[in-house]
Amino acid sequence: MLRLRARAIGAAMLCVAAVPAHTHAEELPSWYPQFLGAQATAIGQRLLPFSSPYSGPHSLEADGDTALTHTYGAYFGAQLGARLQGYLDVEMARGHGIGNAVGLGGITNGDVIRQGTADLGRGPYLARAYLRYLEPIGDEIQTRERGQDQLPGVEPARRVEVKLGLLAATDDFDLNRYANDTRTQFMNWGLINDTAWDYAADTRGYTRGIVVGYVSPTWSLRAGSYQMPTQANGNSFDGALSEARGDNLELTVQPAAQGTVARLLAYQNHARMGVYRDALDLAQASGTAPDVRADERPGRRKFGFGLNLEQPLADEGETGAFLRWGWNDGRTESFAFTEVDGALGGGVQIAGRRWGRDEDRIGIGVVRHTLSADHRDYLAAGGSGFLLGDGRLNYGPEEILEAYYRIQLGASLQLSPDLQYIENPGYNRDRGPAQVYSLRLHIAL
Repeated sequence: MLRLRARAIGAAMLCVAAVPAHTHAEELPSWYPQFLGAQATAIGQRLLPFSSPYSGPHSLEADGDTALTHTYGAYFGAQLGARLQGYLDVEMARGHGIGNAVGLGGITNGDVIRQGTADLGRGPYLARAYLRYLEPIGDEIQTRERGQDQLPGVEPARRVEVKLGLLAATDDFDLNRYANDTRTQFMNWGLINDTAWDYAADTRGYTRGIVVGYVSPTWSLRAGSYQMPTQANGNSFDGALSEARGDNLELTVQPAAQGTVARLLAYQNHARMGVYRDALDLAQASGTAPDVRADERPGRRKFGFGLNLEQPLADEGETGAFLRWGWNDGRTESFAFTEVDGALGGGVQIAGRRWGRDEDRIGIGVVRHTLSADHRDYLAAGGSGFLLGDGRLNYGPEEILEAYYRIQLGASLQLSPDLQYIENPGYNRDRGPAQVYSLRLHIAL
């Protein structure tokens, strides 16, 4: 699954009519589309062979593997009115993850797209297409620079904000300055998002929905509701919103402009999900391996909570620390993101100005993933989810260490070597540890 912070596709795609960055506003109407940026990212990964006495249908490859992903994106926006903006993003993703991106709760490459229930193809696709409406509260304004899905100019510092359309839930919830972008920061899912937050999305990481928020310089409150897929790891959305949606609420508190930021997240998913314990009971009665998909019923619920902290330390905030904690009830099946019921992780980003490389960055992070008792019993009995399934399980928390060095080469090019060390891959003490070496090339315009 492409787990986004998505940021060009090539000359043909960039020919879409849009205002170049240097064009003066007076030359064309304000509503005319502006080109906001483009990116291309290639991530090569090598999984070394590791110890494994057995494997199952969704095990990480014990014999080792090598994989390459490459993604492209072009991003556009338009000022449709004094308070209304429109955004459109086109992307393309190719390649695959090591071991076909299964066998771990913390997948090692956030740019991976799993195929899910249908062949997604290899061509360009529409990633985002949405409207953003701003209702000012007071006269205070702030300046915004051009960026992906961000028109340059001024906007009210206090406002009610509404977004509607084809979105990514991770664009508005669970943000973190130091650990949020697989293309410039950490690569592992466990360090770019709260992996216990089973957020609504298709296998590319996008969904349709609405976000409403109150935003001020010191705090904000956002609520979002999104469509859920029709089945676990699915590519189509369920239209029965009363029984299939992901509801999210997040409070962000930032008393000082360069101080601590705290985010508190609560979510509840409604979907056609199976219940692990019911699947186990059915399998015991029939003498077969449990299959949670056979127990799926409309309107089942999963709920959870998250805490997300970022702490600037030095270098105008470019050196800082982060912490994430997440938990969900683990009763119903993991459905949209990954198979994690509890997550605790944190780390640091260090700016390169301390050794004369102002734009370079070092990142070091660790995360610990856990499963609910029902989820682990299901896997131990031979059950499989959409990511996990060793055929049996000697349970242990999945623990991941990741470190990267991001080298800035000119204004637009970055090169990042990366190391990931994984204890108990797939929560299995009988397998591993696993080591993954990566090299990432990122170009941004």
